[in-house]
Amino acid sequence: KRMFGGWGISVDGMNIAIIAWETLFLKTNADTEPQWLAAGGEPFVFEAKGKRMKLNYHTPPAEALESPALMLPWARLALEAAVTARKPKRRS
Repeated sequence: KRMFGGWGISVDGMNIAIIAWETLFLKTNADTEPQWLAAGGEPFVFEAKGKRMKLNYHTPPAEALESPALMLPWARLALEAAVTARKPKRRS
């Protein structure tokens, strides 16, 4: 579906990816972000009302874009992040 001037990719109603500015960004969270950054992933950043905003989406490694086998672990991480975001938060 259309999103941020690009496209959103969903599985079972959960957003797992965004394609914006001809770039693929996969869903991340605080737990998985270090893996994305260590692999050279760039965050999804945009400007709104004069402020830089960052969403929990990062680019996968460049080599994964041309290889289904190399993309699979990154796609799984994105799905896990989406599932975690969907779960209700526990009350303390």
